[in-house]
Amino acid sequence: MSRNKSHYVCQLCGTSHPKWAGRCEGCGEWNSLVEEALVSTPGGLKKTSGAKGRTLEFQSLEGQSQPLPRRVSGIAEFDRVAGGGLVPGSAVLVGGDPGIGKSTLLLQAVAALSTGGDAVSCLYISGEEAIDQVRLRARRLGLEKAPVGLASATSVRDIAASLESIEAPGVVVIDSIQTMFVDNLDSAPGTVAQVRASAQALIKLAKERGFSLILVGHVTKEGVIAGPKVLEHMVDAVLTFEGERGHQFRILRATKNRFGATDEIGVFEMTDRGLEEVANPSALFLADRKGEVSGAAVFAGMEGTRPVLVEVQALVSASPMATPRRAVVGWDSARLSMVLAVLEARCGLMLGGKEVYLNVAGGLKVSEPACDLAVAAALISAASDNPVPDDCVVFGEIGLSGEVRAVGQSEARLKEAEKLGFTSAILPAARGRQAKGASKLQRREIGHLRDLVALIAGRAPQRRLEEA
Repeated sequence: MSRNKSHYVCQLCGTSHPKWAGRCEGCGEWNSLVEEALVSTPGGLKKTSGAKGRTLEFQSLEGQSQPLPRRVSGIAEFDRVAGGGLVPGSAVLVGGDPGIGKSTLLLQAVAALSTGGDAVSCLYISGEEAIDQVRLRARRLGLEKAPVGLASATSVRDIAASLESIEAPGVVVIDSIQTMFVDNLDSAPGTVAQVRASAQALIKLAKERGFSLILVGHVTKEGVIAGPKVLEHMVDAVLTFEGERGHQFRILRATKNRFGATDEIGVFEMTDRGLEEVANPSALFLADRKGEVSGAAVFAGMEGTRPVLVEVQALVSASPMATPRRAVVGWDSARLSMVLAVLEARCGLMLGGKEVYLNVAGGLKVSEPACDLAVAAALISAASDNPVPDDCVVFGEIGLSGEVRAVGQSEARLKEAEKLGFTSAILPAARGRQAKGASKLQRREIGHLRDLVALIAGRAPQRRLEEA
């Protein structure tokens, strides 16, 4: 006989606790446990019960598999991040800050899927907006003629009944999963239990009916997708939509993809007609460069399989305060502190009493260690007031002893730079018999950070340079 109990569930990771505690044992977060009702049934699997499981048939690793079918939208940047298109029966989670353009992107995607060469039936179910609001957005984007079915609902039971009563659609968008609720749970929409149960029911239905499911997820103030972490494990792909309100660029990034490559990005530009894909993001990020200016260096980076060139800007100024400021936009502040420490300890540049400002132009967030050398070049250029040549790209990883380490996919970076008109590159020394590719760029190989200081500052650095 079942009886009602209550347990305490962490609102961040979903870990269940029998009693309240100040700290979650699963993720270590404080004050994140909320009481939720639980209907428990006694016992587990019993041999005496009438139900008997079926015997599994195991297969060997060797064998041939058919390539996965794809539903291609025709939006090249979206299809690239999705791994070549949406797989039937798959579930994709799309997260991003409020107002960044998630609903706009998905409305454009389903409109393209419903009107393309391989047109499929598409449904857009909104739990946050009324149908008239979605129609207004579609009219602004010029998509009002697209044969997309619209509905406004928050009950998972109603959505499941509607999808089962019609012919199986090709793509279904749920905007957003935090507004959905399952009526047999007492908790409010948006809680861990409701998000988990709603996503599980919708994913199960998608795999049974064979349609591609796209779930929109809210993000917390820390930038992670709200709800339990298990939500990201339940879906087949997790896409994050990034960008700054002050920039027109938007980055669609794949952090998980069971049917394609991870760390792939798609670049879009926000216009009054919606999101427009950017085929060559490097040219767009470098469009506003002002020639040879001190404190700027061009970094040749990799985002997934795509080489991307961005400008790294640095400003070093005297500080009137006892504790100088360190402001970073688009890069890791801890890694900037490491580069500054290496420049001071290994190269003699006294930057500890200076204010340092670092910015990655264009709103792109760079997490690659290969950006170390470009950051160091921008800092040295700003401190010495000697510009880095405007036709030169820089990349490489810096170690704590000041050595410059090689990074992967150097030839792809150099070919992208050559395509955009760059003629030289500052890069790590080749390891062993590493063969040089077909790139015709003039290469300046750097083995230690002191060589970079001498190259940019125009003089060999001393062990410790005193401030003027």
